Amino acid sequence: MQMLSNPVLPNEMATWIEHATGASIVDATRHAGGGRNEAWIVCVRRADDSEYRVFFRWDRSDPAITGDPWTLRREAEVYRALSSTALPVARFIALHPDAQAMLLTVVEGDARFALVDDAQRATRIAQDFMRHLAELHRLDVASLGLADPTRPTVRDHVTAQLDEIEALLRFRGGVPETALGVALTWLRGNVPDYGGPAVLVQGDTGPGNFMFIDDRVSAIVDWELAHLGDPMDDLAWVSLRAVQEPFTDLGERFAEYAHLSGNAIDLERIRYYRVLAEAKIIAMSHGRDAHGAGDPDGAGDPGARLVFGHLHRRLLVETLLEAMGLAPDPVEPIEADEPGEWHRYYGVVLDQLRTTVSPRIADGFALQRTKGLARAIKYLEAADRLGRGCASAELLDLTDVLGRRPDDVADGRRQLAIAVRDGTVDPAGALRVAQRRVCRDNELLRQASGALADRHYDALARFSSGR
Repeated sequence: MQMLSNPVLPNEMATWIEHATGASIVDATRHAGGGRNEAWIVCVRRADDSEYRVFFRWDRSDPAITGDPWTLRREAEVYRALSSTALPVARFIALHPDAQAMLLTVVEGDARFALVDDAQRATRIAQDFMRHLAELHRLDVASLGLADPTRPTVRDHVTAQLDEIEALLRFRGGVPETALGVALTWLRGNVPDYGGPAVLVQGDTGPGNFMFIDDRVSAIVDWELAHLGDPMDDLAWVSLRAVQEPFTDLGERFAEYAHLSGNAIDLERIRYYRVLAEAKIIAMSHGRDAHGAGDPDGAGDPGARLVFGHLHRRLLVETLLEAMGLAPDPVEPIEADEPGEWHRYYGVVLDQLRTTVSPRIADGFALQRTKGLARAIKYLEAADRLGRGCASAELLDLTDVLGRRPDDVADGRRQLAIAVRDGTVDPAGALRVAQRRVCRDNELLRQASGALADRHYDALARFSSGR
């Protein structure tokens, strides 16, 4: 076996790739993206000296340690099943016998939908994606070997999703944070009464998780959250990802989906699944250090963790307030502290990263991490100015809802989360405390978040129900 040009790929994985492909590795390059999993393009050479590339998807974590039910091995079974369909997906090649690793065919295309600057072209790509989503929901899950006879109804599958989330929380220990605790109780009590057949739901579907060439979708990617359930579940995910990466006119896209699929648009069910999707995202990070301690990839991307972790906490609170029929509270702006003499160094470091370091980095993965570090520095600068004021305001909120002053903010958050779990506090009052917190956090992360700081779900009231 030829030694790798990139030593980060361990030799035991390289050996398996060569065995699975029957070819020798020429080169292996890690690429940015891939969600929670590493994404590698591996070039291999056959015995006749011809070369081709395979896609190596790898999760270094151990589900026995993390308790994560949304494993790469489960995702591989979805890829294996979809490889026999006409749906545009990478074709399954091999699954590692033990590790969370698989090989897929390489599909050409660009996943950066936000960079499409021609509005008409963006619409055509989005329309093609919705056509494929309708095709996905028409697949016969029984013939694909994905049907689950133990869960005959969509309601059963929704309940199974809640069971998975709660099992993960129990496995990792601790108390779910306040908004998540309120959400799980609400979700249990409001499962939609939908009698249609269960379909294959991609989960996490929409812009950023498909690739395109010209005006067409070349591949739908990232199936780790795939499950059987309600087609409106996927539409909720499309609207979620559209917050991160605007996806043309969602009302028009949903109407097109309804026409193509024959599934009527049900706004109340979409509203429910928005809450469920956000709850699942927050549950994934439960029990893990916010800065990635214990992550096999070191600290990961601390800037992305901060920005997207906060974004989905805020979106969970916003969707839950709407679902519960509650109006958000106004939040007074926080007065900034006087900057210290060290404060100017934040700007100095950011300027060096932007003008000196980043332009000299040719490796895309390293460049992405540099941008993530810049986001983290922007957050630290804001926390230095506003953090003490935010903590004081939150402590007052916690004292008011708990009826006693906690020792500090961390203690108050823990007490409130326990009270939500035990049902000893009004859920609406607890949710309002969480809402005021995420509003303040939004200001702490405004510079780091950029446009995301002012992004929200599309209002469902402007969508049309029916077909």
